[in-house]
Amino acid sequence: MKKKKSKELIRTEPSRLPSTFEEMESLFDQAFRRPFSLLGHPWWTRIGFPEMEAMSPSVDIFREGNNVVVKAEIPGMTKEDINVTLTEDKITISGEKKKEEKVEKKDYYRYESSEGSFCRSFHLPEDVQTDKAKAKFKNGVLEIKIPMTEEAKKREKKVVIE
Repeated sequence: MKKKKSKELIRTEPSRLPSTFEEMESLFDQAFRRPFSLLGHPWWTRIGFPEMEAMSPSVDIFREGNNVVVKAEIPGMTKEDINVTLTEDKITISGEKKKEEKVEKKDYYRYESSEGSFCRSFHLPEDVQTDKAKAKFKNGVLEIKIPMTEEAKKREKKVVIE
């Protein structure tokens, strides 16, 4: 028999990074269960920081008409900083942000720089036409529309509510 493939839009992911308290609780729990597991990397490198949370954009995936729509909030970046790649069943959105600020005044000099990157991947249903995808980036929101195949459109069925 032929095995059926799953047609899920996305796999569930946590909507936010764990808080510092949750990270510490997890580390203590891990230390008592597996005492030598903390020797690999310093514990403080695994604690979440607000700057890192801001670099992981929130993404919504939904169906609108005959399209699967992927919307990502990516404020403070330009379209040149963002990459979108599509395969037959996966979409990957990634980007890198670099910021430099230099202030020179009579009494002082200040130079600050920061950078960060993100990469998010999601599984798409089998019945989308990835070669016909279109993307727009406006006011910090990336919107990608991927048309569904004709076969997928025909399979839609209205369910009567009793």
